Amino acid sequence: MSESMPVVAQKGSYKIEVEAGKAYWWCSCGKSSKQPFCDGSHKGSAFSPVKFDAAEAGIVSFCGCKASGNAPRCDGSHNKLP
Repeated sequence: MSESMPVVAQKGSYKIEVEAGKAYWWCSCGKSSKQPFCDGSHKGSAFSPVKFDAAEAGIVSFCGCKASGNAPRCDGSHNKLP
């Protein structure tokens, strides 16, 4: 992995049921074994997890390709990957 480019964990979103009022930490480096959430694999890199505060319960589409312009949510950027 390049220090400036994240690993594509999957070309698509992770649809996760979230709980209202709970904080989630989205993996931005792509190396976490607990995708789409952080497990600390970014340590020593330029990446940091992104906090997502769930305002309401429901399904959230978290970015899996790590290229979303609306991180941590999926914006369809995976459709433009080679």
